Amino acid sequence: MIYYVIAGLAVGICAGLYFPVYIPPEYGKMLSVALMAALDTAFGGIRSSMEGSYDNMVFITGFFTNAVLAAFLCYVGMLLGIDLYLVGILIFGMRIFQNLAAIRHLFMKK
Repeated sequence: MIYYVIAGLAVGICAGLYFPVYIPPEYGKMLSVALMAALDTAFGGIRSSMEGSYDNMVFITGFFTNAVLAAFLCYVGMLLGIDLYLVGILIFGMRIFQNLAAIRHLFMKK
């Protein structure tokens, strides 16, 4: 399973290097929060896989739902003049570190 993750990461990095995409600065905040939400879901999927409770449907729906909801909340915050993207980055960052800590503990048990 981990080989698929590493291969997907390598393909994604190569695609990003060879096919650069320009993102306007006004969408940078929404993209950063959506990316953090996607990373949170990916690390949560790795964690649940290591714990033996992985469900593909939960992973896929969580991946897209978290990313779209985070970008939407950031967009609403921009309309209201409130920096809601900071809250999203804080929460998703905390969850990413919690998942990484759990992955590390599960990896050390094996």
